[in-house]
Amino acid sequence: MPERPIMIRSWPRAIVHLDGDAFFASCEQAMHPEWRGRAVITGKERGIVAAASYEAKAKGVSRGTPLWEVKKIIPDAIIVPSDYETYSLFSERMFAIMRRFTPAVEEYSIDEGFADLTGLRRPFHCSYEEIARRMKAAVQEELGLTVSVGLSLSKVLAKIGSKFKKPDGFTPIPGREIHKFLAVTPVEKVWGIGPATTAYCQKFGIRTALDFALQNADLVAARYAKPQVEIWEELNGASVYPVTTAAKDEYATISKTRTFTPASADRDYVYAQLSKNLENACIKARRHSLAARGLVVYLRRQDFESAGVEADLTRPTAYPIEMGGLLRSMFDRVFRRGVLYRSTGVILTGLEPAGARQLSLFEPALKIEKMERLYRALDELDAANGKHCVYTAAAAAAHKTPQHVLDRGDVPWRKLNRLPGETKRQHLRLPMLAPKLT
Repeated sequence: MPERPIMIRSWPRAIVHLDGDAFFASCEQAMHPEWRGRAVITGKERGIVAAASYEAKAKGVSRGTPLWEVKKIIPDAIIVPSDYETYSLFSERMFAIMRRFTPAVEEYSIDEGFADLTGLRRPFHCSYEEIARRMKAAVQEELGLTVSVGLSLSKVLAKIGSKFKKPDGFTPIPGREIHKFLAVTPVEKVWGIGPATTAYCQKFGIRTALDFALQNADLVAARYAKPQVEIWEELNGASVYPVTTAAKDEYATISKTRTFTPASADRDYVYAQLSKNLENACIKARRHSLAARGLVVYLRRQDFESAGVEADLTRPTAYPIEMGGLLRSMFDRVFRRGVLYRSTGVILTGLEPAGARQLSLFEPALKIEKMERLYRALDELDAANGKHCVYTAAAAAAHKTPQHVLDRGDVPWRKLNRLPGETKRQHLRLPMLAPKLT
């Protein structure tokens, strides 16, 4: 293995990775400045921690911790229900701020994204480091939450940088200093390298990202699959993974789950929750013009054990009515009388473009055309009046009753404090103005 350091020009490219710090909890703190500096937990509706602020993490609380345990560790913790609609609004605003600096922005997830700053030094009359600092400062000042930023020559290196100092960190990794950062980064901490690849690397004495990056190119090609070869190239400063600006419209599967409290053994109620899962999954599939060839159904008991079943569809579809009979038979196979269930879920599998299907000689074309017109009208109604303004009778019990009651039935703050022009079903697609950081 060569022992040379990676030495290339400092900034042939400039890719930034922006990562929200404890994003969901930080959004709550941004809406409630009086909560800054305190332990904030989201996930009250689930009974376990969905997200924790850094103040809570510092005391040993992590994702998935039962809330009863949190109360023992931090008696004065602020525990609130998750408000994903509001978090998505903060996310939209965060990406809008990033696009003020460059149109080349990739929304990687709700709380992190990549941006390509290459060639922007002259327009901004400053260094890439300064552009990234300005982007970070704008997000924090305008949204009231902190982000950690990495800047380097590739997406993999930029992601190493953003994780290097958390929270509220900024780590530039120019080409001439790549080896310094890789030397102190365990190979398992590299984006895209999982447990299996880590174990394989360790068989060859590879412990750090630098060990991996300094392998001979021929050896890498011989020992590893294409994804690991691409990571090796990115660690060596090559930009293999482009910053993808298009919205994600390719899905292998679409899954929707629904947790409810208290747990229920009521057959009709549990089936209603499952029916709503199917409605939600199909809405997303139609939004992306996709149809499913398969369906997976699962139920989770109060003790967190799950049971599920999978089936193929007679033809690709994204219409719940067409899958209703199959859904009922699959549900009957897994539901057990007297068992308490806490959540339900469906997965649409074998997704393909909706317009790509070809009808067989035995399929009723007129009936299918009527189904398409029906759901086109329903989708237009949802767009005008809010999601689920029309729903199937099978899902009525899930739509008419709160998802959570008793001590988990709190309503997120923003649903009780609407902005002018908002209704119960429709909130403005603009984030709330957050107080500036002090």
